[in-house]
Order: sequence, then structure tokens, then C-alpha cells
Amino acid sequence: MRHAAAEDRAPSGRDEDRELTAEGHARAEAVGRGLAALEPSIDAILTSPLPRARQTAEAAARALGLDPPRALASLAPGADPARTAAELARKKLESVLLVGHQPHMGSLIGLLAFGDERREVPLRKAGVARVTWEHGGGGRLEALLPPRILERLGKRRARR
Repeated sequence: MRHAAAEDRAPSGRDEDRELTAEGHARAEAVGRGLAALEPSIDAILTSPLPRARQTAEAAARALGLDPPRALASLAPGADPARTAAELARKKLESVLLVGHQPHMGSLIGLLAFGDERREVPLRKAGVARVTWEHGGGGRLEALLPPRILERLGKRRARR
């Protein structure tokens, strides 16, 4: 999942300090409710340590009823996707939501699904890519889910 909408500029002026906007918080939670309607369920959330990603992950965790997300430094912007994949393989998690930034997330998806980080998959803010990946082996891109679709799924689930 790519982080939701963030402020254009942090009060500090540092990009790494940018936080979610009110709309970003609401969208992240709505996308989390949509993810809750999908199978298989998500067991854990790992996030970039930057505030906008962490806040997105926290909102999704609340909507999914999960423990708070854990920070993973290799999900930060500019990190090597191969390093991220290696850390994921060591963690041996079954179903995990990763929350990070473009273009890193797109490159990571390319690496996991196609074996080539240069095959970057574009993600919109709060968009989700579902990848099936065997720890250290090949993967498959199952779905690209824009935030509006996930929001609708979450509303449908709430009506039940």
C-alpha cells in the first residue's frame, strides 16, 4: 500500500517529516475497511518509519483490528527493494500489508511479482497491490486496487 495523501510541506520543511492530511487519514481508514473485506485476511502490517506511511498504516490497522504496525527501515524512500525482499523472507510472515512510498513500492512489487525491480508498478496514493510471493521465490501480481474500489468494499461490508 502506498501512503495516503500527505501535506505538501511539513512545518520543518523536511520531506521526511510530512504527515497525512485529514483527507489522507480518512482515506487510509476507509481503505483499511475495504481490505478487511478481502481474503486472505492480513496478519500484520509493516511500515516505512516516515510519519505519512506510519499514520497510513496505523489507520489501516485500526480498521483491520490489528496490532499497531511495526516499522521496517527498508520500506523508507530510496531503500533497495532487494533488501526489503530479503528482510521479508527472513520474517516469514504469511499475509502482511506493507506501507511505503513510490517509487520504492512500485519497484518492490516489480521485484516480487516479476523478478525485476525495473518493472515498476505504479501505485496511486492509498492504492494497494496484492502480490502472492513465496519467500525468496517467484511471485504473482494478483490485483491492483485503487483506493476508491477499496472504499466501496469497506462501505458494503459495513452495511452487512
